[in-house]
Order: sequence, then structure tokens, then C-alpha cells
Amino acid sequence: MTDSPTDSPTDSRAPLDASRLSTLIQDRDGRVGPVTVVGTTGSTNADLVDAFRADPGLADRTVIVAEEQVTARGRLGRRWSAPAGAQVIMSVLLRPAVQDVPTERFGELPLLIGVAVAEAARAVGVDARLKWPNDVIVRDSGPDETPHGYRKLAGILVEAVSLDPVAVVVGVGLNASITADEFAEAGVEAGTSLTDQGATLASVHDREALAASELSWITDVDEAWRRGGAALENLRRRYRELSATLGTRVRAELPGGEELTGTAVDIDGQGGLVIGTTAGERRTVTAGDVVHLRPAPATDQRN
Repeated sequence: MTDSPTDSPTDSRAPLDASRLSTLIQDRDGRVGPVTVVGTTGSTNADLVDAFRADPGLADRTVIVAEEQVTARGRLGRRWSAPAGAQVIMSVLLRPAVQDVPTERFGELPLLIGVAVAEAARAVGVDARLKWPNDVIVRDSGPDETPHGYRKLAGILVEAVSLDPVAVVVGVGLNASITADEFAEAGVEAGTSLTDQGATLASVHDREALAASELSWITDVDEAWRRGGAALENLRRRYRELSATLGTRVRAELPGGEELTGTAVDIDGQGGLVIGTTAGERRTVTAGDVVHLRPAPATDQRN
């Protein structure tokens, strides 16, 4: 990413320029729909869900980008927030034709979106990996290592709004420039950001370019998800390559209070995590928290 000192603030947290960002996105990738930039909002996902319900004709790949979310939620209803301008926060409305996406594919969409976000982070030099189902993480080491050996870089929330017509809202919060001190002040013990991992975000232009890159990756993933066949298989293979969970001893904390411990051995066709237990059984987890019991071995040495 580059910055022109004559026409852009030298602060990556400066307010996004809605017109400039929309032009950048459309110039880079004409597959994206209308883009709206807002300042502070409760949740870009909630905004987009409300917009679709008010107007069921809302265009495919309509995008909302926010500087700051104050009531956003992640998986399992967890709340999270960050300083204004310190993240790339966006939601995208996906509207494939009913016949293009069988219902059994819906469960793996959050995992596949994880690939898009990880690739955007890797493009700026951060070794992003995926913790099942869709947390984007960076492996951790050193004297301040977290208990499970990783720090969270981005969160993803995918919500099916309608099945006929199909309408799915994909929400992503990618930590761009949150500092270690800011994580500590917020009581977040295992967070990290692109700049914390050595990426350079010298200006708001860099954050705009990052948003455009992320949207392009999300659109690639969406097209593969809709198309199926070889494109989808390649995407599933890439998820496995980037997985920090497969091959790792895990503890799955399941709904209802059950716990399951074993080795994560595979991802099934609907996005479920297959765990091999010490009793020689294989059980598939489709919901719940998964905790890594030791750092995962490297699975991709290409970068």
C-alpha cells in the first residue's frame, strides 16, 4: 500500500472518504454493489438486515462500511468494540439465486469467508490463520504468549436473513491498528492487529485500500460458494491449508454443557469439525466453542 503525502492524512484512523472508497472499490472490483460509509453505528450487520427487510429488492453485494461499532456482536452473542478507525468494519449482503446454493452449503459459508479475510491480511504481510470455525488468528509465542498460543485478528458473523429469496449478511471486523495498550485497557487478553503484527498502515488511504482488497476476496469466495464444483473444492482446500485447528488437540465446549476432547482431524462438507476421540470415535461438531489445547503445527510454508 502507498500513500500520497500531498492529498491524504498521515493517520490511518482518519475518517474514510466515502466517495474515494466507493470509487476505489468499483475501480478494483466491479462485482461489488452500492457502498455506504457510516461513522458510528450499533452494528453494520443489523443495519444491513434492517435495510433488506425495508427493501427486499436491495441489490446483491450491497456493502456498509463503518468507522466504529458500539453494540456489535460476534458468535454466541458476544459483544466487542474498538476505537474509531482502528478496524476495517463491513457487512455485505449476498443474494444468490435459490437454485444456485443448496441449503447444505450455508453452514460452511462462515468458514469460507474466513479464508477471504485471512488472505487480505496475508497480502499485507501478516501470517493469518484460521481457528475453527471462522476466527482469523495469528500464532503467538514469546514471554507474553497466550494460554492457547494464538491471538485473534478478526471476527466474522454470517446471518441468513431469508431463504427464499436467499439473503445472507456477512459481517467482518478486522483489527487494523489497535495497539497492545488499547487491548489491555479494554481487558482483551488475546487480541492483535495488522500493525501489531508488523503491517504498515501509514494513512487512511491504506485502510481504504485494505477495505477494497478485503471486499475483492469476499467476492471471490462468494462466487466460488455459488458456483460449486472445482472452485468450491479449491476454496475448501485453502481453508484446510490455513487451518490452525486441524491436527491439534482440542476441547469442544458444546451447547448444553457437554465437553468433547480429542484431535481435530477434518472439516466435513457442511463446515462441521470432525474430532477423533481417545475412544477411537469420530464426532462432528457443528456449534460451540473450540479451545486449542496446544499450538497447532505449521500447515502452510508458502509465505
